[in-house]
This record gives sequence, C-alpha cells and structure tokens, in this order.
Amino acid sequence: MSPQILDKLRNSKKIFIKTFGCQMNEYDSNRIYDSVKKIGFKKTENYEDANCYLLNTCHIRDKAKEKVYHEIGRVKKIFRSKKKPLVIVAGCVAQAEHEEMLKREPYIDLVLGPQAYHKINETIINYQKKNKKIEETEFDAITKFEYLSKIKNQTKKISSFLTIQEGCDKFCHFCVVPYTRGPEYSRPFKQILDEAKYLIKNGSKEITLLGQNVNAYDFEGFRLSNLILEIEKIPGLKRIRYMTSHPKDMTDDLIEVYKNSKKLMPLVHLPVQSGSDKVLELMNRKHTIKTYLEIFYKLKKINSKVQFSSDFIIAYPGETENDFRETLELIKEVKFINSFSFIFSPRPGTVASSLPTIDKENSLKRLEILQEMLFNNQTRMNKSLENTIQNVLVENRTDDKTKLFGRSEYMTSVLFNGNDDLIGKIVKVKIFSSNRNTLFGEAVDQSKQKVA
Repeated sequence: MSPQILDKLRNSKKIFIKTFGCQMNEYDSNRIYDSVKKIGFKKTENYEDANCYLLNTCHIRDKAKEKVYHEIGRVKKIFRSKKKPLVIVAGCVAQAEHEEMLKREPYIDLVLGPQAYHKINETIINYQKKNKKIEETEFDAITKFEYLSKIKNQTKKISSFLTIQEGCDKFCHFCVVPYTRGPEYSRPFKQILDEAKYLIKNGSKEITLLGQNVNAYDFEGFRLSNLILEIEKIPGLKRIRYMTSHPKDMTDDLIEVYKNSKKLMPLVHLPVQSGSDKVLELMNRKHTIKTYLEIFYKLKKINSKVQFSSDFIIAYPGETENDFRETLELIKEVKFINSFSFIFSPRPGTVASSLPTIDKENSLKRLEILQEMLFNNQTRMNKSLENTIQNVLVENRTDDKTKLFGRSEYMTSVLFNGNDDLIGKIVKVKIFSSNRNTLFGEAVDQSKQKVA
C-alpha cells in the first residue's frame, strides 16, 4: 500500500470525545486521545465529521445513565443517512451499567470502564476484526498507569490536570465511586514526576493533582505532602493545586505544607457534605464537624491567606430542619468562598439508595437557602479584593478576543486588557470591580512590573 493511501486512511479516522463529570474524567479523556492517536485517530470537534464517537461518562449525579441514551439518540439522528460511527461508552456509567447498556441500546459497540480505558486500542482493533460488541470493565489501575506512563501526555494547556490517585475505600453511603473506580490506588512517584515534567515541558505552568481521595495518596510511605514539595522543584512550574480531598486524610504533614510550599495555592477544597454530625454519621463520612473545624483553624493559623471551598449534599435521608440549620451555621463559621451543592440523588447499589427521600418542595427550598448563603460568600470575597493587586496566571484570550483571561490564587476568573505575550505568566492585576464569579481589572504598568 502506497504512503499516500496510508495517509488518507489515517486522516479518515476521526474521533469525537464528549466528557461529562469531574476533572478526573477530563484527564481520562485526554489520555484516551493520547492512546488512540497511536492507531491513527485525530480529534474532531464536529459530530458529523467523526467516524468514532466516544462518550466519557460520570455516575455521581441522578439521571447519568439517561444522559448517555439521550446522547446516543442524538448521534443516531445525525448519522441516520450516513455510515454508522463506532460508538464507545467509557467511564463510570459504563462500569456500573455495562450489561444493561449493551442490551438496551444496540447502537453502542464498545463499553470501557474507567480502569480499562488503556485497552481501548486493542479493543477497537478486536471489534473491527470480529464485528462483535465488547465490554472491558475490570479494575486494573496498576496496568492502566503502567501503560499510560509509556504514552506521553500531549496536553498543551497553561493549567493541566494530573491524576495521582484513583479509587476510594471510604464507602460513603451515598457514593458509587468505590463500585465504579475500585479500591484506592496510588501511582508510583516516578510516574507522576515524569508526567509532571513532560506537562511543564509542553507549556503547563500550573498542575492540579487529582484523585477521588487525593490526600490519601501514599506510595511506599511517600505522601501527598512529599509529592507537592518535590513537584514544586521542577523548573518552569508556577502553581500547584490538588483535589478532591477527604477530611479524614487531611493530616498534619499536609497542613504543614501550606507554611513551607512556595507554589501550593491557598485554596483548600475539602468536602464536608453536611454541618450535622448526625447526618455525617448517616452518610458514613468518618469525620465530625469538630474534626473538620480543627483542620480549618490549623490551616488558618499556619497561613492566614487560606480559604475553603466544599461540597454539600442537601436533603439527605434523615436530615431534619435542625440538621439543615447546623449546616448553615457551619457555612457562617468557615465562610466558604466557593462550593458545589446538590440535592441528594440516590445512586443504584449504594446503601442510601433504598432510604426514603425528603419531599421535593422541602429539598428545593433548603437548596435555595443554602446556595444563596454560599453565593453571598463568593460575592463578599470578590468584593473584598477590589482595589487590591492580585497575582493572576494568564491562560488565554477570551472567545471574543477582547480580554485576557486568567485565574487568581483562589481560582477566581480574572479579565483584563493586555498583550498576548503575558499568556503563561503570572501578572499583577489591580482589581477595580467584581461580580460573584469574576474579577475585572487592569495589569499593573506592564513596562514596570516584573512578570513571573
């Protein structure tokens, strides 16, 4: 076969990837693409151009499964009069619902769990040979990361994700992660360090370390605190973040890093879920409000700049009005500057899935009250930054090309005027106005300021 024909065949293999859910899914989707490039696929942002469609799914919230079928229905309509694309469902919904999915929707060809996506190339090749539906849903994190360590992470972003830990052993009664991601597994330190170096070489200035319980990271006694202090030594790296954490694993050595690290950002995302000890026990969270507040005050004492964000589940089965008030009291005390809040959503297979739920009207009312309080906290925090100078990592230009876009140390979006040569640099920006989600400002005299 001639080189020209081979090039044509390679160019005809186009994959459309749609990602739902958390940052770990975004990381997984990027690594999936790094893998399928090896067998000739190129990414497209247009449904109609694709001959392979991959949906990377999340199972945390309600109706996740139905979203999959809705998306498949959309693809079926687009390709009604065209050759059917190869349809792959990956991620946590694939893990949890793989048998039902293949039975219910014949349009799906391949199903890959989150610990098996490193097998995607051989799975696609086997499907093309046998034309037989395939599912890969085994828990094999070790093999997955060994494979991925041999494929360069081609992400070219100022701010990049890097998975260091997967799975969960906590078994909170509302959560499907232990069933879809498997037990806790910490990647070898060298793998992480090599990938971090490559990301930075590729232009990344900020790395966010990811894990279902990222602060449970422990590889041969080498913990998250050690990892942060090692990674920050890499030349060219400006900032480090991590998520998502569990209060039970917020140890003193990690807290101490907030005093010693020069690059760890002062925003701690530490999900509490409820302000009621009774509800926390019902959830099997394995921490109390007392221990949570002890962490909060330790961190504030070590570094007064530290601010908190969190997750809240509202109307968990058994939550009373008094329990809800206790959650509001916690929000008042900690003053979370950003949070994710949701009404309880029963997930199949979890302990809480069979519990009686709180009526919808009451649930929505509580959610509205809580979110208003959290939004007010955000607004007040941003208002307090007006007329101050903030260090902003500039990521890109806005879609309309009129402003530079960056993020503050607290992950808040910042818009300001400036030249493209500031992209990828930490710039001092004077904030002149704000709203709940965004700071607006102007770069401090660019001819005089020293950019990092």
